[in-house]
Amino acid sequence: MIDYYRDFFERHQWLEHGLSWTVVQPLNEEITVDDLLRRLNGGLAPEQRVMEYPREEAGEEDRPVLLVSGGEGTWGFLELTCGFGLSDRVLTALSTESRVWMVTWHFNGGYTILYAAAGEIRARMRDFIFTEHVFEEGDPSILAGFRAMLDALAPEDYRGKRGAAFAFIEAATGMDLDSELPDVEDAPVVILDNPAA
Repeated sequence: MIDYYRDFFERHQWLEHGLSWTVVQPLNEEITVDDLLRRLNGGLAPEQRVMEYPREEAGEEDRPVLLVSGGEGTWGFLELTCGFGLSDRVLTALSTESRVWMVTWHFNGGYTILYAAAGEIRARMRDFIFTEHVFEEGDPSILAGFRAMLDALAPEDYRGKRGAAFAFIEAATGMDLDSELPDVEDAPVVILDNPAA
């Protein structure tokens, strides 16, 4: 799986500078994608529109722009504008009656992977790309598999470490990041109201 994401980042090198990927698995069948989008947007329904070229047009917005991807009972949200992850407040709201995984980084670094469930953040690893500077919070057993993936990679295999984060989330949720998603055209997008979401 790591090799799939190595190829993904080779194809979409621009995402290596800033990305936020959030996967939500509702535990209650009555939670819809619209419910999740309202939680992402501080309780309000976010703006939805079609962008001809989302990758380019998202950069013109001063608010987070999301591409939404659905799986079997699982939803993925790829943020296209800056790569800053969701706030702890939003993550805990999303994780009410759900499991939430997020991986994020931006042009200043901030390489973070986390897991939230039952309204709280259960595990977080920061600066995972620089193994000697890793900082972990929460239950270490939750990210043990990810830590093992990192340990199997060379210290300077940054693309592999980025790929490992996605491979780990896919293994945990069954949700992959489709290699076509970042380049989709004429696609519906969601634009959040709160830039500090």
